[in-house]
Amino acid sequence: MARWEGNARGRLERAALTLFNEQGYDRTTVAQIAQRANLTERSFYRWFADKREVLFGGDDLEARFVSAIEAVPPDVGALPTLLTAFASAPEVLRPRDFLLERAAVVAANPPLQERELIKLASLSEVVAAALMRRGCDEQTARLATDVGMAVLRLTTERWVLDEEADFADLLSAGTADLLTVAAGGAARERPTAKDS
Repeated sequence: MARWEGNARGRLERAALTLFNEQGYDRTTVAQIAQRANLTERSFYRWFADKREVLFGGDDLEARFVSAIEAVPPDVGALPTLLTAFASAPEVLRPRDFLLERAAVVAANPPLQERELIKLASLSEVVAAALMRRGCDEQTARLATDVGMAVLRLTTERWVLDEEADFADLLSAGTADLLTVAAGGAARERPTAKDS
């Protein structure tokens, strides 16, 4: 087994995703993931607590959003602050093909669906806390976070499916859809991950 661990995390993520697709999540072991990545199990556990975590590792997105929230001028409201921060997501998102494949694997495996919900809840808590540190009251921070996360989720789904799409443009379109729905209208039909 190779000792060199250049981009070990990325290699483990890719190996896991490939194995989950080839033989299913339940039949894939940590040993198989490590072997496919040409690493040891010990290397795997340096990065991830278990095989469920391999597709959810890292706090890059949380750190990016917190940093971006802190950089927004203090007189900007809670939701516009989040949308400004969310526009920076492509700087840390995995490649589209990886995210599309990952979405299919997560959708097919209840333990991964559960972990996805936990990760999203954790991200929401971090984002809401960052807004409160800016002076937002808790209710405003939580409501803005819930609404913003819905827009972010749809934006990311749409971005993954359209290689020509600009993330910031999709974020603006998602925000417009939100305002339309909040006013009693219907959002414009756009492709989502479920359509593929």
